[in-house]
Amino acid sequence: MTYPRTDARVLSTAIAKVITKNLNGIAKGFKNDEVQNILKKMSEEKYATDLIKTKYVNDSKITDHYAIIPTGQGFENYDKLTELKKNVYILIVKRFLSIFYPPAEFNKLAVTIKIENEKFFANEKVCIKRGYLDVLKGESDEKEDDIKISSDLKKGQKLKVNLLETKEAETSPPSRYNSGSMILAMENAGKLIEDEELREQIKGAGIGTSATRAEIMKKLERIGYIAINAKTQIITPTEKGEAIYDVVVASMPDMLNPELTASWEKGLDMVAKKEIEPEVFMNKLEKYIKNKIGKLVIPM
Repeated sequence: MTYPRTDARVLSTAIAKVITKNLNGIAKGFKNDEVQNILKKMSEEKYATDLIKTKYVNDSKITDHYAIIPTGQGFENYDKLTELKKNVYILIVKRFLSIFYPPAEFNKLAVTIKIENEKFFANEKVCIKRGYLDVLKGESDEKEDDIKISSDLKKGQKLKVNLLETKEAETSPPSRYNSGSMILAMENAGKLIEDEELREQIKGAGIGTSATRAEIMKKLERIGYIAINAKTQIITPTEKGEAIYDVVVASMPDMLNPELTASWEKGLDMVAKKEIEPEVFMNKLEKYIKNKIGKLVIPM
């Protein structure tokens, strides 16, 4: 497969133009019945393989490398892989092939029922054309709703209530992060940003990169800011880590906000696009750092 240390989710125009080489290589070299059946249906249904004008191709969203895809080569090494690595490779191949399949189609039905001054809501989503879901199978199947709604319902229609129940339950505190969920949180940090422009800036990127997030976690553990349970991988802050957090909250709370990362990424993007000079960005960055360091407060 191609370069694994990338979090890009799109392909370059150059690769999209020769993508049939990858497909032909898989078809001729990868002796896997499931994958061959997927390719056979693509051929029989005459699915288009031209990706140029699709959402999967965008040169402006590629930094170090385009998205991970199978190369269509090197299958003489496949049998030497461990079972886990084989499964990972098959997953990558299936995700790749799914982009050539048509979209899945659903019927949606939403119902609002009013009883005196209370409103109750029910929704149902039924798949009518599976499209690419045939490739991913159970991986992306929709779960069945507990409530089955009749499509014969009409607005203003009166219904008979057979049963009303109140369910008592207690809320639970959020689970602690483990090393895996923390890396996902770092990747999706942009979801916490309210500013739409800044949120878009680190969409799909987040804090760190796919190549550095795990190393960031290891460094935080190595310098004693966090502890990671060897067995459960649960993360807990150390006394030193909590002290550092208190200092940052008191002195420079915006350092804890992903908006700061997004604003710096925006500046770097503007430099890359030659919208501003590198010196302008660096001057602002240095001024910001000096200003924050000058306000640093060490709690007694």
